[in-house]
Amino acid sequence: MEIENLDRLTTLGHPARMSVFRLLMRRYPQSVPAGEIGTVLGIKPSTLSVYLSALQSTGLVSVERHGTSRLFKIEMQQVEALHRFLFQDCCRGRPELCPPLFTDAKERSEMSDKTYNVLFICTGNSARSIFAESLLRDEGGDRFNVFSAGTKPYSELNPFAVEMLQDKGHDTSVLRSKNVGEFQGDDAPVFDFVFTVCNRAANEECPSWDGQPISAHWGMPDPVKATGTDAEKRLAFQQAYGALRNRIRAFAALPLDTLNRVSLQAALDDIATDEEVG
Repeated sequence: MEIENLDRLTTLGHPARMSVFRLLMRRYPQSVPAGEIGTVLGIKPSTLSVYLSALQSTGLVSVERHGTSRLFKIEMQQVEALHRFLFQDCCRGRPELCPPLFTDAKERSEMSDKTYNVLFICTGNSARSIFAESLLRDEGGDRFNVFSAGTKPYSELNPFAVEMLQDKGHDTSVLRSKNVGEFQGDDAPVFDFVFTVCNRAANEECPSWDGQPISAHWGMPDPVKATGTDAEKRLAFQQAYGALRNRIRAFAALPLDTLNRVSLQAALDDIATDEEVG
């Protein structure tokens, strides 16, 4: 086991291989096509193939084929094994050297009887993240302070998104497109949960968040890119709204004050991969 983990550390010691690993971690639990990885990171196919093969050989990444495409995904159990090796062996379990493992008692005391700060991120902050913000605000009530932002926000909300929210009875007067930078200053809220709801936003390397929030990727197609008649476009927005509504309801129903961090992360990943939700 020690040799395996030392091999993993050696593999991740290469900056380009680490960039591939970090992208796949941000997209977990999704599988990502090799072509998309290369495009996002600017790595030519032959070189990327070598990097991915090295990550596969350590067990940190797995691959599955869909036709002629190869889809890559993080093997989280192996990542957890590497983390345990670093904490228990290299750092000898010393919290002053490595981040401490969370205990059930500590987690529950931190999560109980509080209002949770939640941030939804997409690229444009004009539709999907706005849907998620509105839905959780209405579904979660006073349990949540809800925000949304974009990595490259549009100047205004998408009119089809606004129409959809108004038709569903949501208050749109409190909504606006915002840059994620608004939530990274000294006076920004400390978030308990951060969700990305589009692949492009998850692909980008955002700065780490204060307070170590629990994060999840709930990527889905962008309704803003829908073409055709207005009716066809409205259908795309309806589908995005419906998928997010199911995910938000599942999240709001979680007993947050009784689950520890590991259980919460697993529950959020399950919501992302639930076929009935997508």
